[in-house]
Amino acid sequence: MFIEGKNAVKQALESGATINKITIDKNYQSRKDDIINLAFKSKIRVEFLPKSVLDSRSKTGHHQGYIAEAVDFEYSTIEDILNVSKEKSTMPFIVLLDGIEDPHNFGAIIRSCECAGVDGIIIPKNRAVQVNETVIRTSTGAISNMKIAKVTNLKDAISTLKENDVWVFAAEANGESIYTKNLNIPLALVIGSEGFGVKKTLLSYCDGVLSLPLLGKVNSLNASVACGICVFEALRQRNK
Repeated sequence: MFIEGKNAVKQALESGATINKITIDKNYQSRKDDIINLAFKSKIRVEFLPKSVLDSRSKTGHHQGYIAEAVDFEYSTIEDILNVSKEKSTMPFIVLLDGIEDPHNFGAIIRSCECAGVDGIIIPKNRAVQVNETVIRTSTGAISNMKIAKVTNLKDAISTLKENDVWVFAAEANGESIYTKNLNIPLALVIGSEGFGVKKTLLSYCDGVLSLPLLGKVNSLNASVACGICVFEALRQRNK
């Protein structure tokens, strides 16, 4: 798997990701560069090649002169995610994604969740985007600090969260305003797909539906935007 872009490669190095090699635009060879120093300290091989070579290898077209060859992304388990809050002595704070298909949305969601202190993200393994080069690139390095669990069935995942005393709410239309609901609790938020929202079959497993007030003529938000607003509202309430 390729990790592309200066910030993404730097974050991967700092997080201890297993990287086999880093390719850097040879025009940067004489610069004082944090990535070069980190790679040398970690005894990771660095090769300096013309930008045209990096262009030909790039999967995203936005390498910024840095491409790291890393092992495939290692998914976590739900238990791993639940253990994050136990280790921090905080209440669980989790996001579930129901059928997100756009890798740019997924990457942006990871970035917002990491910034808001979310413990982990749960995704289905079927009919949804998985972690790939575009997701890693779009997360701008945040994925290196975010646990992501891939599950066969989101319903079972919700049941597991409830067994661990986590309240699960879907972010959907026609629910209680997210601004009046107490989110200072063990919390999991379900964010639906770009085109269809949270599936009706999944809604029945949730403890409730939370909605954002929409005053315009458009009746929906981009999934990553909606997720960002929701997780930061939860963070605001927790930091009162």
